[in-house]
Amino acid sequence: MELLISDLQILLVEPSDTQAKIISGLLSQEDVNGVDIVKNVTQAKEAIDQHNIDVVVSSMYLADGSGLDILTYLKENDSTASIPFMLVSSETSLAKLDKFKQSGVAAILPKPFEPIHLTRGLSASLQLLNTEELDLSLFDINQVRVLLVDDSRLARNHIKRVLENMGISIITEAENGAHALTYLKEQEFDLVVTDYNMPEMDGRELSEYIRFNPSTTHIPIIMVTSESSESAHMSNIQQTGVNALCDKPFESDEVKKILARLLDS
Repeated sequence: MELLISDLQILLVEPSDTQAKIISGLLSQEDVNGVDIVKNVTQAKEAIDQHNIDVVVSSMYLADGSGLDILTYLKENDSTASIPFMLVSSETSLAKLDKFKQSGVAAILPKPFEPIHLTRGLSASLQLLNTEELDLSLFDINQVRVLLVDDSRLARNHIKRVLENMGISIITEAENGAHALTYLKEQEFDLVVTDYNMPEMDGRELSEYIRFNPSTTHIPIIMVTSESSESAHMSNIQQTGVNALCDKPFESDEVKKILARLLDS
């Protein structure tokens, strides 16, 4: 059964009573009525273990740790790894926010945020929770062979879950471009989804190999990155034959549109 926003049970982790009241009020306006509020990492972990939580919404800085501790706790446990995590923060440091993006955050909301930000975050969370198989005319989605390349295990798990929700089940994982080359020489793939920043061989080098090697030149490439698509790096990436750039967090609706364009063309 498909979940609706009104069905969601949300765990809100917010140390400020005032902020918690504001955010829970905005959630109520979005037709979310099931909201449990805790103040720190310890309480959040206890609530996650004890309750049937659909989505976690958390501040970044907490008295006994950070929202990243909660996100990592979710993603490293099989029973909770599918629970979407939304960060609410006034933090502007790209390096600090990137840690959340790499770990599989569903959405990052600024603090203070507008109702539209919350609507988008809840929508992204529902996309992760509701499984909807992608219907392709040229491919059986269950037979699409994907090579997933990312040095972050948490990021791979998140991307893999998004792909599996669309019906893709044949997924080979590699932790960097060098490992990916080994698989490309031994197996056939219909799609490569790769991170940009990786040790040993990054996404740009891997993409150049794929595009200029006769046996792999036909494979579509999706580059997943937390960098701005306007950056100089990304401008150079697009010249290497990457078919699509996809932001982290890896959002279902965007990915569905990309896959439909790449695999049905």
